[in-house]
Amino acid sequence: MSFLAFLILGLIAGAIAKAIMPGEHGGGWFTTLILGVVGAMLGGWLGGLIFGADMGAFWSLQSWLLAIGGSIVVLLLFGLFAGRKEGAH
Repeated sequence: MSFLAFLILGLIAGAIAKAIMPGEHGGGWFTTLILGVVGAMLGGWLGGLIFGADMGAFWSLQSWLLAIGGSIVVLLLFGLFAGRKEGAH
């Protein structure tokens, strides 16, 4: 998969993850892009490690599901760390 295709996959996966996750999520399109790309990397790595999955094809359902799943995990982690208020104990 080319770098541009990977960025597009990450952006769309991040947007889908934000739509799936309930609640208010901060960040604009750039944050969505970053979270989606990191999520796609995480999903692809875990999918390859656990299932032997290949993230080489852009139009593969497997690639999309792993990217969206990874984006959901990254979005959850982002919400845990970004949602913390300073001074709150």
